[in-house]
This record gives sequence, C-alpha cells and structure tokens, in this order.
Amino acid sequence: MLSIVVFLPVVAAVALFVPRLSDRLIRWLWVAASAVEVALVAGMWARYRGHGAPRRGGFAFEVRWPWIPSIGSDYHIGVDGLSLPMVAVTAVLFLACAVYSLRETRRVRAYAALFLFLETVCLGVFVSLDLVLFFVFFDLSIVGMYFVINGWGHGGARRAALQFFLYTFIGSLALLVGFIIVYLAGTPHTFDIVDVVEVNPLAGKGAIAAAALAAIAVGLAIKTPTVPFHTWLPPAHTEAPAAGSAILAGVLLKLGTYGFVRIAMPLLPEPWRRFAVVFVVVGVVSVLYGALVALAQNNFKRMIAYTSVNHMGYIVLALGAAGIVADTTVQARQLAVAGAVTQMVSHALITGALFLLAGVLYDRGRSYDINAYGGLASCAPVFAATTAVAAFASLGLPGFSGFIAEFQIFTGSLQPAPVATVAAMFGILLTAALLLRAYQRIFLGKAQHGHSSITDFTASEAISIVPLMAASVAIGLFPRFLLDVIEPASRTLVLLVER
Repeated sequence: MLSIVVFLPVVAAVALFVPRLSDRLIRWLWVAASAVEVALVAGMWARYRGHGAPRRGGFAFEVRWPWIPSIGSDYHIGVDGLSLPMVAVTAVLFLACAVYSLRETRRVRAYAALFLFLETVCLGVFVSLDLVLFFVFFDLSIVGMYFVINGWGHGGARRAALQFFLYTFIGSLALLVGFIIVYLAGTPHTFDIVDVVEVNPLAGKGAIAAAALAAIAVGLAIKTPTVPFHTWLPPAHTEAPAAGSAILAGVLLKLGTYGFVRIAMPLLPEPWRRFAVVFVVVGVVSVLYGALVALAQNNFKRMIAYTSVNHMGYIVLALGAAGIVADTTVQARQLAVAGAVTQMVSHALITGALFLLAGVLYDRGRSYDINAYGGLASCAPVFAATTAVAAFASLGLPGFSGFIAEFQIFTGSLQPAPVATVAAMFGILLTAALLLRAYQRIFLGKAQHGHSSITDFTASEAISIVPLMAASVAIGLFPRFLLDVIEPASRTLVLLVER
C-alpha cells in the first residue's frame, strides 16, 4: 500500500499527457488524484493507530526489495511516528494546492504534472529507509521545484530558480559525501538506515564521525534552511507562484528538518551529542534573525519567507537540545523532539496557507507591497478574516497547532538549554509584531486608491485555504490524535541518541 501512496501521483502525472485532454479536465484530474492520495493516507493513519503501529524502533507498512545489491542498497520504505505525520501533511497540502490551482491557465498540463511529480519525490523522502533512495528522492525535489519557479514565477524567476538550484544542489552533494562516509565505516557496507542504526559504525571514531555529521548537517541545513545557509530562500519564495511557495515552505523545507531526525541523530548519536550546543546556537540565531529581518520587510511574501527561517530555527533548537544528555531527563528531551515534529506539521499547514493568501493578494492587486494596500477588510471580509486566523496561528496563539508545537519545544528545551530557550522566546514577540503590523496595513485603515473594489475569495481559494486553517485549529484543540503517533517514536529517537 505504501508504494501505491508514493507512486500514484507520478503515475497520474504521466496519464495527464494523454492527447486531446482539455485544460479543465487536466485540472480536475489533478485534484482527483490528490484527493485519492489523501484518502489513502487517511486509511494508513487509521490502520497505524488501530493495529498497525510497529513495535518500538520498528516501521509499519514496510517494503524491502533488492535494488542495487552490489553497493548494499535496497528499495526499503516504511513509516513510523516521525514520518507518518509528514506523509499526511504532504498529501493534504498538495491537495490544497491542486484546488487552488484550478484557476491556473498557463501550460496547465506541465504545471499539474510537475506538482504531481513533486508530490511523489517528497513522499519518497519521508518514507525512505535507505540512504541512496533518500538521496535520489531528495535530489529530484530540487529539479521539480526549479522548473516550477522558472516556468511559472514572477519577473525575476529565472535568476531565483538558478540560485535555488545551485545552492541546494551543493547541499545535496555535501549530503552525499556524508552518506558515503557512513557507508565506508560500516562492516558489511550498507546504505540501509535501519541496519546502520543497529550497527552504529561510527561509534568511537571521533574525527571521521565529526566529518560525517558536518557534511550531512550542512546538506540538511541548506535545505531547511538555517542561518547562514538561508540566502536562497527569500528570492525563491518571492518569485515562485503561490502554490509553488506553499509547497516549498510547507514540504520541501521539511525534507531538511526531517533528515535530522531520520538520519543525523540516530545514525550519528555520538557526534550529535558532542556538537549539540552548535545546533542549539544555530537554532536561536535563526529564530531571532529570521524574525528581525521579516520585521523590516515591506514585501508581504518576502516577509512570510523570513518567518520560515524563524520557525525552522525552533525545530533546530529543539533537536539540538535533545542531544544535550548531561543533567537532563529523557522526558524533557522526548518533549523537545515531539515539539519539533509537531512544528513541522504546524508550519506546513499555517505557512502553506499564508503563501496561498499572498497569492490571493497578488492576484487582486498585482503587488506584494504591504504599503500598496489598506482597508481590504471592508471589501473582502472572508479574505481578511482568514488571513487574521493564519496570522494568529503563525505567532503561536493558543487554540492553534503552533501553540502546541512551541509549548512542547520550549518546555522540552528549557532544562537542557535554558539560556538559549529564553532567548528564543523573544522570537514570538517579534513574530507577533511583524504579522500584526502587516495585517493592519493591508486590511485595516483607509482603502488605497485603486484597491477599494477588490473582490473576496473565490470558491477554489476558500476550499483550498480554509481547511488548512481548520486542520491547525483541530490540532490546537485536540492534539492527542497527532501526539499519540509522534511521542512513541520521539522516545525511541531520544534513546538512540543516548547510546
């Protein structure tokens, strides 16, 4: 079943190239394929929670076939409490983007096929249990997003797409170097993640283990991105189409943070503990820097892009704190990891919605400039109300998924890294200031000339964005259905890091 979930979107993408399909039919086929994907993932979730949850350290829906036996690489996939939430939010966000894109008129066939291709490669990353398979899917995500930005972006799209590709491709090469170091250290040589975790081949190999962690961490940090590897992100987001930005922020950034919990921490526990403070510092710097730079932006979409740097910083802070084992409890570190994974889900929903809302704004006024608008709440009340909900969710207000995630992160990180955690809390104040400032300028006050007759949500816009916010509220009010999946896997990861 898991292989069907992964490859169904790319099969649908190939089917879109049947001759004489109209653009309207292509768009609806894209929506239908994405809806089927969500239904399949929902079925997996129900089975996982009901009776399919694996034993400690195991994986559900596991598939393992020989792939490249000469190098010890298999087609090995499966899900646990760390990956299943990411699979679910990926399917939901791609469906939202498919519905949102019902209005797309430019080269619809290629556009839909690229998004379906991206869905497959992103799902492939989250279910991969082999380093070579992980790398293949990880690298292909760069290719898909490059063409989305370059082909359907705004004025500076070509430059932004090239910068995105080159920067992130360098990161993937660093990642590959780290994988090769891990492979060569083991006996027998294997790229299988489960086997490498069990053997722990780099235990006691200080310099080599540190080099492997450095290479893997740089590759994942560029993808995340953290400061100082974030410079590709603002132009890529600003120039990408709205649906592309939603997938870039909601899913592709999580390929980096997920790599930390799936690969860096369990495969390299000793160097992770040794350099945990470095990740804590990088996380705090990303939190504060991302919020401060976002506060200075007048471009609404660029502002949201910098808040992603801020929110990814919370995740890196928590994962770093989970590696500080001296004088800390397992419960605190488990809470930090659970908060980091919850933040991945929360950020995907909220920031995905914010980028789609930015697309609605641009569609109406042909500008992302915050100062070009004003008083839109009077002529587009549903648009204004939905944006307000998204803004409050993004700053971590109680009742939304962001609050659950950040509360776990701060509570779990406070014991291992008290000074850094207190410093990171100021990021919430900065985020509140920048989001409320932008909202006040765009939606409140006097309407600007030429924007007094802006229309409200269309049906496709409402159907694509409102459910994302509803999901954030559902997690914020009833988090147990998500935490029951995440927490056992978080505890397993913490115990692996302690080895």
